[in-house]
Amino acid sequence: MSEQFQPIFILPEGTQRTTGKNARRTNIMAAKMVAETVRTTLGPKGMDKMIVDSLGDVTITNDGVTILDEMQIEHPAAKMIVEVAKTQEDEVGDGTTTAVVFAGELLKNAENLLDQQVHPTVVARGYRLAAAKAQEILDNISEKVSEEDIDILKKISMTAMTGKGAEASKEKLSDLTVRAVKQVVDKENNTIVVDKENIKLEKKVGGSVDNTELVEGVVLDKEKVHSGMPRRVKNAKIVLVDSAIEIKSTETDAKIQINEPMQMQAFLDQEEKILKGMADKIAKSGANVVFCQKGIDDTVQHFLAKKGIYAARRVKKSDMEALIRATGAKIITNLDDLSEEDLGNAGMVEEVKVGDENMTYVRECKNPKAVTILIRGGTEHVVDEVKRAMEDSIGDVSAALMTGKVVAGGGAPEVELAKQLRQFADSLSGREQLAVQSFADSIEIIPRTLAENAGIDPIDIMTELKAQHDQGQKWAGIDISTGKVTDSWAAGVIEPLKIKTQAVSSASEVAVMILRIDDVIAGAGKESGGMPPGMGGMPPGMGGMGGMPPM
Repeated sequence: MSEQFQPIFILPEGTQRTTGKNARRTNIMAAKMVAETVRTTLGPKGMDKMIVDSLGDVTITNDGVTILDEMQIEHPAAKMIVEVAKTQEDEVGDGTTTAVVFAGELLKNAENLLDQQVHPTVVARGYRLAAAKAQEILDNISEKVSEEDIDILKKISMTAMTGKGAEASKEKLSDLTVRAVKQVVDKENNTIVVDKENIKLEKKVGGSVDNTELVEGVVLDKEKVHSGMPRRVKNAKIVLVDSAIEIKSTETDAKIQINEPMQMQAFLDQEEKILKGMADKIAKSGANVVFCQKGIDDTVQHFLAKKGIYAARRVKKSDMEALIRATGAKIITNLDDLSEEDLGNAGMVEEVKVGDENMTYVRECKNPKAVTILIRGGTEHVVDEVKRAMEDSIGDVSAALMTGKVVAGGGAPEVELAKQLRQFADSLSGREQLAVQSFADSIEIIPRTLAENAGIDPIDIMTELKAQHDQGQKWAGIDISTGKVTDSWAAGVIEPLKIKTQAVSSASEVAVMILRIDDVIAGAGKESGGMPPGMGGMPPGMGGMGGMPPM
């Protein structure tokens, strides 16, 4: 008689579990779907996506990270691919679609190897070897660049904007980008540091993209607080105050008893005297412009206006920090401590009507370390897309200056990288060789997609590209407009090396991580139970880990 064993449950009821090949396939499928979603946006001829959120807000963009962010992806493996895009955005500011498409292709090719019974850890090890070698190859083929190479920097900026909403005005915008980045460059121990936070991008709907301007200083979305104040102040002496310019109320509840009208009058007179004293202290220091992070009392506004001092209140903390870097002013908390040394300088502070709002321009600063680009455009969507293009462009120029190395674009570095990785694969023995070859095949998805999105036959162009690279033309890339192979460097298609190195490292790391997962256990939620939507799992009714078969 066979014994019957009681099924043993080690996981709570409602938990869903996928193991082995199923788990891996589900994860790879999810990652590939994310890559497919953004793949059509790659390159100058890439298409845009329109994403409508639950509130009906519309975003139109071909910026990889923006698309993935707005899509609110749920699947855990797909979220890991979205993180690749976010890392690329944070580190460089551009190349997000490249990184995601490459990660998806690595996983797709890994799946073919798994079908040939190559073990996932062997694939993972091969991918790691290939990624390390790829960094070395990219470094060797790159060219040097410095802040004197204005022409190359402008080409990098234009390459970043090509295919985005700002393409029509890329000549003008790239000039603004390069000027802005050069203005905020800092040098630390002979290395160049660019903090992108010091370039403020202010959007205003109205005019056209050509009306976009670079202000060597700060543009504040604020107007002067009192109509009696001057609209324009030349040779501005600026004071920055981070506390309220008004009488503080007492910390504890206080009661003031007044028995006769004279006492009331004296009380009011004293209050006015204190407030007038505040305005006098500001005027005495020689300041003629006040920016306050908190409020300014109406009475103080009146006295400041009488003295011809320009004032704006409730200025954001980030704007106050930009003003410090642009004007050299120091932040004051207590007006009693205010002296002439604390003041900042600007050639002009003026209130300007932009669209239907008044804004304060602080311009003509001497050697400002913070600048503002005021972006204009016909509609909200245009302005948003130009801003995203400018962010990519600023990120690229900054990354090129900080690493000091650039490569040509147009798919040239990827084809060269694939060629040299295949040579490297031939030097390996063992099954890792297959993974390195898969890595080389995967990187070719970038030029292939560039061609497909431009309506060029990918097989013909890839054959031609490989032939040129075999003859030693390391910058042979695709000319998107003619559909022919061209020298991308001579054509002015230039990108920072950091885009490529970051994309290779992020994509390979996430591909290895997903390959190593062989078990997905989705805990039953307290509310709904089960796995997140879109995640395959076990059939309903299979609680926990199931039992053992009868003996």
